[in-house]
Amino acid sequence: MGRIAVIARIAEPHRSHITIGQIGAPDPSCGMSYVDSTIMESSAKTAVADPLVGRTLDGRYRIEDRIARGGMATVYSATDLRLDRHVAIKIMHASLAEDNAFVSRFVREAKSAARLSDQHVVAVYDQGEDSGLIYLVMEYVPGRTVRDVLREFGRLTPEQALTILDPVLQALDAAHAAGFVHRDVKPENVLLTDDGRVKVADFGLARAITAGNATAATQGLLIGTVAYLSPEQVQRGIADARSDVYGAGILLYEMITGAVPFAGETPLAVAYQHVNAVVPVPSSIRPGITAEVDALVARATERDPDLRYRDAGSFLADVRRIRSALPAPRPFDLGGSNASTLIVPLATMQTGPIVQNSLDAPPQVTRAPRNKRKGVIALLIFSVIAALVAGAAWFLGVGKKVAVPSVTGLTTTAAQARLKPLNLTLSVAGQQFSEVVPVGQIISTNPTAGVDVRDGSNVTAIVSKGLERYAIPQVAGMSVADATAAITDSSLTVGGQTTTYDEKIPKGKVVGTNPPASQKLKRNQQVTLIVSKGPAPVPVPNLAGRSLSGAEKTLTNAGLTYSVSREYSKTVPTGHVISTDPSAGSKVNRGDSVSLVVSKGPPLITVPDLYKTAEADARSTLTGLGFKVTVTYPLGIAPFGRVVRQSEPVGTELPWGSTISIDVV
Repeated sequence: MGRIAVIARIAEPHRSHITIGQIGAPDPSCGMSYVDSTIMESSAKTAVADPLVGRTLDGRYRIEDRIARGGMATVYSATDLRLDRHVAIKIMHASLAEDNAFVSRFVREAKSAARLSDQHVVAVYDQGEDSGLIYLVMEYVPGRTVRDVLREFGRLTPEQALTILDPVLQALDAAHAAGFVHRDVKPENVLLTDDGRVKVADFGLARAITAGNATAATQGLLIGTVAYLSPEQVQRGIADARSDVYGAGILLYEMITGAVPFAGETPLAVAYQHVNAVVPVPSSIRPGITAEVDALVARATERDPDLRYRDAGSFLADVRRIRSALPAPRPFDLGGSNASTLIVPLATMQTGPIVQNSLDAPPQVTRAPRNKRKGVIALLIFSVIAALVAGAAWFLGVGKKVAVPSVTGLTTTAAQARLKPLNLTLSVAGQQFSEVVPVGQIISTNPTAGVDVRDGSNVTAIVSKGLERYAIPQVAGMSVADATAAITDSSLTVGGQTTTYDEKIPKGKVVGTNPPASQKLKRNQQVTLIVSKGPAPVPVPNLAGRSLSGAEKTLTNAGLTYSVSREYSKTVPTGHVISTDPSAGSKVNRGDSVSLVVSKGPPLITVPDLYKTAEADARSTLTGLGFKVTVTYPLGIAPFGRVVRQSEPVGTELPWGSTISIDVV
């Protein structure tokens, strides 16, 4: 009978949870601690009295049996009495249920998870609370996990592993599109149903537990399984779609090699390797794996998230491309009665287990031979022959050991030349920036220099990408906000602002940067924004005495506008500038207006009546009014001294300074 497989965390040392901490070296002071792992329970163990077995939640869900118990919740099989269907119910532990903030977060995440509808995701049906019991109702999935398959049948062939990984990535892609990050991709969370379907579990609680308002029971815990955690989850406690890609890459590695890439006596030792070591290519563990599969695992498990597939969808595209070039996988029994998954006897299974899905043609049914005794004898004979062949191969060189030479600092071409005489091969597992090793040269190898390996082994290398530098983007003309975003997107930071006058860039916009655009800096190095204050102020030119046309031209060239008013002036010629407002030398902004006061010439004076006026008085009157005076004496003498004639008629208006002649007798 198939077992239920829901959100199971098997209690193995390398799958324990760890506290968030900066991983630098395997030091117990980093604060690592173990957290209870969920343990799958057999039907015999569930016979132990459980007060919830037999209880009906909310008058609807009758609890039938306890399936598993872990650090955060207990899982039961139950019957939905309203819809008459078999379901799985996860009930939160009381210690967590007492924290209102956590419960609220859990409820929100459960509702979000319920909206995640995909054929490869374990469905969430309902969520509720009954007398203090916080519960989640999920799809009941009869079958087994990938962990069960690996434990029972051993490692898979690449075509089998990729066939299982395909729906897993479909599920993750659907989650990423919906804004979810799984955070805990591993064999225990990949379920294989009795009828050959693949489903991914545990999209809800792990996300809820990572909330910033975690309880004392969960404070500081990084939810995830240490053997599958990405470096950024270990170092900074953050996860995005690329973190799930990393977990899926480790899952693929384990399915085709039979083991996780990193192991250690403590979770800290394993976490340290995720942060500081490169995941070896599968062919270094299992010779014969193609370079394409090696490259697939290498890219998915890059330590730098920026070098990985950006999400599950892009990972899936390469999986399908590589899978299409491989042979069809063989089916195996999943414990059901469906004809497409009939038992394939272990003795005839040459390539290991596989689950059939929609990407492959219907599997061919392989039936057990009728004469079992003959089959056993044939198997024994085959085993003896295989052993003899293996022994001969060992003595002919398979068992020969050779020390890996040092190839660090060499180009891949030079390294291959050094390895080839020792019958060793080289493959590039990835690239990293280096402040020391020039671009194109090898930074490190796995195995390292001096390690003894078998003849014909593969050495993987990390190649330098050279100095990690990022070009300052061109941000002239942008707003401060847009320029800041562009610089941040370029892996740099904005360290402040300075201002400057600029004739072309509007006030408030960015003129440039310091250092200037295109210069390359280290990651997160600071860049100063130079922000425009607009055009620089200009002094009002001295235009007094200038002709109006000349003054207008000078103001226009200075970027100023003007207005004109006119006044009489006894000193400034007509049509010339008397004064300006603002006055000469004042600072104004470009585009400002300057008022010009232009001379209309001297003022007009009315000519007085001087007839019979004494000469002296006439002179005084005219000069007092601003006239100039000339005197003539028609008789040659002036016995009376009186004006008898004036050159300009009385009442005439003449400009100030005009000359008037008078005759005196």
